[in-house]
Amino acid sequence: MVRITTGTYKGFDSITMESEHISLTTVPGIGGKLVSILYKPTGREWMLDSGHRALRQPEYGSSFSDWDMSGWDECFPTINACPSMIDKDMSLPDHGEVWAIPWDYTMDQNTIFCSARSPRLPYQFTRRVSFPSSDRIRIDYRADNLSDQPMPFLWVPHPQFAITEPTRILLPEKMEKMMCVYEGLTLKREESYTWDDVSRLAPVVTGDGRKFYYEGQVPAGWSGLYGEESGNYLIVSVPRDKVPYLGVWMDEGKFNDRVTCALEPSIGYYDSLDMAVGNGTARRIPANAFFEWYLELSIGAGDWCHRINKFSE
Repeated sequence: MVRITTGTYKGFDSITMESEHISLTTVPGIGGKLVSILYKPTGREWMLDSGHRALRQPEYGSSFSDWDMSGWDECFPTINACPSMIDKDMSLPDHGEVWAIPWDYTMDQNTIFCSARSPRLPYQFTRRVSFPSSDRIRIDYRADNLSDQPMPFLWVPHPQFAITEPTRILLPEKMEKMMCVYEGLTLKREESYTWDDVSRLAPVVTGDGRKFYYEGQVPAGWSGLYGEESGNYLIVSVPRDKVPYLGVWMDEGKFNDRVTCALEPSIGYYDSLDMAVGNGTARRIPANAFFEWYLELSIGAGDWCHRINKFSE
């Protein structure tokens, strides 16, 4: 049974959806941010909160790191600031547009619907959150091109998962190496690293940060986090025919004040829309058409291996 209630979260209107095992809270007014994903049987809160930073309505066009640096945001239609690739005189802001603008929302007894219209470009971004089972979250996405010309885009989720214990970042066995695209203090940009050597995080603030991408399309559409002390795990899965790339962001205090990890299945490779258009990996929506995709979260504690069998090939 699913229960949906409205309330407030740090002064903003919020919606909470609960199953027997999961409680999820979103703040539509701040880019549809998911501020809490709690696994109730163990009390594990997966989303990093804003800590000492105030939760405020961001200014459109500002830098992402100037704000609360918490929760789950959507990056669309780019991550890095870049030309819009539609209007040569228009640039897209840092982390895209939709994270910084208020979303409209409706809900029924089982689903939360949220949507946002770009203030400058002819598209609508829609997200639908539901619980297929008591320990799974499904997020359905749709991007509508409202113009009479094709629209290229890049999308990644940016979930800042809280790292509160020694944690292993799980990838399919075939993904033996990952390419570093943000080197931080110790790695080299555009060098590939054996994943077993770089796939663990501890809740120790070092001031470092790094980001990896799998080179090319992923062999399987899942990734995950596993707490090595508690056994809590979270598995992110996507349809790899629609979401074929994967990035992993690790922040040990480089931008945030605590340790966080973002698993970022991606449409487009990588981070900047103009780069993705240039290398042929951006998705293009035809004029007056739409594109749909989805993401699922499986959350639990104990043996995570059985949860990924259906995603592996």
